[in-house]
Amino acid sequence: MEKMHSSVALGIFDGVHLGHRAVINASLSQREKGLAATVFTFEPECALRKAGGSSGYIYTKAEKDIILWEQMGVDDVFSPPFGNLCGLSGEEFAREILVERMGAVHVCCGEDFRFGKMASCGVTELKSFGERFGFEVEIVGEVDIDGSAVSSSRIRALLLKGDIIAANSLLGFDYFLSVEVADGNHIGRTIGFPTINQNFGNGQLVPKYGVYSTVTKADGKEYRSITNVGVKPTIKGERRPLAETHIIGYSGDLYGKNVTVSFNNFVRPEREFDSLDELKKQINSDIEYVMNIF
Repeated sequence: MEKMHSSVALGIFDGVHLGHRAVINASLSQREKGLAATVFTFEPECALRKAGGSSGYIYTKAEKDIILWEQMGVDDVFSPPFGNLCGLSGEEFAREILVERMGAVHVCCGEDFRFGKMASCGVTELKSFGERFGFEVEIVGEVDIDGSAVSSSRIRALLLKGDIIAANSLLGFDYFLSVEVADGNHIGRTIGFPTINQNFGNGQLVPKYGVYSTVTKADGKEYRSITNVGVKPTIKGERRPLAETHIIGYSGDLYGKNVTVSFNNFVRPEREFDSLDELKKQINSDIEYVMNIF
């Protein structure tokens, strides 16, 4: 069976923000010409190699797949380990990956896309390879909001400040976590506020520590919720930062299930309380505030 010709969107796409979506939409638009809309991207850890990525990647591979497959509806995603391709020259990448592996006859990317060993090639070389190997190259311009280009580094800075509203405006959708619920210490349950715990990936950016108003999708339904990002300083002991969410009005066991929590506002910074009773009082206040927001 002959491989279907494709339009390939190229990029790391950390965050899959509005600028990235412009590139991917350029590929999706080629469907009217009978081409499959496909995405070539690297694993999230590659974002750590780029300037501004030292604070962590925005989304895990699984979370990026949710956006690319479920939200945007692309036909295929090729996301190889960086080590498998980093030794390829630009010409080898164009021939072996784009043409032979992905069947590209149309390729789209941003103006700053780099490829080939030691990132030696850019869009000029890509166009040259396109002429040699038979694919068209479309360069998609940057997307500007408030006078500046939408970028992953800009979004990371906003998340680290807790400015979730501004980050969401650049992403084009609400920042979210979608990860398996881990077992916790069950402190929340003992004070009347059962919670689910979700760990960030190794190397993943952790937003500003604090409480956020969120929406949690559980068992096929959406619930208002509050999420604490941080290390739970009221509970003694050292621990890695996580997201701990109380789902308002939900009762059920979600341990081991994959749950999506979407962030829509920052409520307050994380802080240590003198007692669990004081913490309980504050959680009641947080819930009241979140319900008023909604």
